[in-house]
Amino acid sequence: MPSWVTAAPAETLEDMAFLSGAALNHLHLLMARDDVPKTLLRARLALRAAEACVRFSGRPERAGALRDTVHFLRPGDLPGPAGEVYLSWLSAVARAVSVRSLGRALPAVDEDRIADCLNAGRGAPVSRAGRVLEAMMATVRQEVPALILADAALSQALGLDHVTPLLAAGLKRADLRKRGDELRRACHRAVVASAVETARLAADLTRRAEHVNAVAPKLRAKGAGEAVEMFLTRDAVAAAALPLPLPPRAARRLCDRLVELGAVRELTGRDTFRLYGV
Repeated sequence: MPSWVTAAPAETLEDMAFLSGAALNHLHLLMARDDVPKTLLRARLALRAAEACVRFSGRPERAGALRDTVHFLRPGDLPGPAGEVYLSWLSAVARAVSVRSLGRALPAVDEDRIADCLNAGRGAPVSRAGRVLEAMMATVRQEVPALILADAALSQALGLDHVTPLLAAGLKRADLRKRGDELRRACHRAVVASAVETARLAADLTRRAEHVNAVAPKLRAKGAGEAVEMFLTRDAVAAAALPLPLPPRAARRLCDRLVELGAVRELTGRDTFRLYGV
């Protein structure tokens, strides 16, 4: 990201729009690269967005607790309010942007309203996203669907196939109560901050993914190829979730081997109930 994008002072709406456009252009070029693990990047951004939404609601759960809640769910378990937020974001980024896919992520939102958000009229991407956010907060008054649909409108306007969360992690709770130009200013600031962090994250994940692919031929366990693919597309993976024919003990050994090779990290710091990720 050019330093003048982050260092330049922005007072007027015009200045903010220029800087956010420059940041989004840089991010667009980055996302066009074949070596960027886009599915993994979206999954990591979904966690950031969910954490921000949970914080807006005043709940204490942060990234580690959200991971635990979702990745250790058993059939019949309820994820709780924070887990529901995280699951909504994971569902939103999992499939190509469409009314149907967003309807799955937001079952409480009418599909006609979702269609209206995706057809938010003409204008620059951030302005369109701001209009969606303002309209949703004025009617539904719920942060999660408002931010998911605003990010969906932004992603679609940028020509991205999938929702790429940018707004939620960059906005403050007070920003959601703003209207008109004040909200647009907040959205431009959020886009600049999130684009910078997303570019850094994309660069880091690209390097890590290259290392995972480099060490993959050293793995001898059956199903290792499918396991590696899971690590390259998911934010976090429990050993028990690795695909068959890996039995539980072999799955744990494979995860420990990947940690030894520096391909993945153990994310919890615990001796048991561990999660692993690139």
